[in-house]
Amino acid sequence: MNKLRHVISAQQLVDREFLDELFACAATLEQEDKLRVLEHPLRGRILATMFYEPSTRTRFSFEAAMQKLGGGVLTAENALDNSSASKGETIADTVRVVSGYADAIVLRHPQVGTAEIAAAASPVPIINAGDGAGEHPTQALIDVYTIHRELGRLEDLNIALVGDLRNGRTIHSLLPFLCRAPGISLTLISPPQLRLPGKYIQMLQAADTRFAETTRLARVQPADVVYVTRVQRERFDSEAEYEAVKDSYRIDLHVADSLKPQSIILHALPRTTEISPEVDQDARAAYFRQARNGLYVRMALLRYLLT
Repeated sequence: MNKLRHVISAQQLVDREFLDELFACAATLEQEDKLRVLEHPLRGRILATMFYEPSTRTRFSFEAAMQKLGGGVLTAENALDNSSASKGETIADTVRVVSGYADAIVLRHPQVGTAEIAAAASPVPIINAGDGAGEHPTQALIDVYTIHRELGRLEDLNIALVGDLRNGRTIHSLLPFLCRAPGISLTLISPPQLRLPGKYIQMLQAADTRFAETTRLARVQPADVVYVTRVQRERFDSEAEYEAVKDSYRIDLHVADSLKPQSIILHALPRTTEISPEVDQDARAAYFRQARNGLYVRMALLRYLLT
């Protein structure tokens, strides 16, 4: 495929040859990092991280990735309050200005579609780090990389998606990859209020991907991958609506023990109550390994975009 200029949607990233090359690069970078022999191909380049919503893993991993590759970082952690956005500056104008200082911009914003607006205004690459309940394409890359690394394949998998499927942008971005993988069977587990939106159901139907919707957590038992999502308080219109569903599901040791020994449990984090801390010691709990993988996948992506 043609080289990407911006990374806005997961649909841009599903090419298998691209994934194979990116993931091979990520694995190589991890080994070089462990051996302390990393080169610095991005020396003299600058990454701006503009976050209008809170972040730990995404912001830190992008910033660490850039620095490990020899580049520098400009950061706005709470850009809604600590940038000219508080004075009414549009995202397009902000991006036009920041692109004069940086060679690429990582952007997180609470409004769906903001990354696309930014890309239209920017002469440097824009990386969508989450636009409201829309997409989070680099997290999907990390998820796919983790599944392949943990299980050795992306094909012929039974995958359970659990929790807030309505607002879960990580789920929304993962689905295009799963639709391209042969032999995938999905179990969509959520409260009725948090079902997967219709446009994503239509995506699954158009791809002839097998799926079933249920409210029963017990349906995770045959899964090879259990992907758990946080019920996102910040996406609800009222506290009462959130309170009604916040504790719908909990992966505890009893649930984990019901899974196959070779299954894995994923979560993009942060978690609240949906995975018990006692599960962390279970070999099937892959979510902290998943977070670590994010560093090297994002290193590979920055290297791809900026060299």
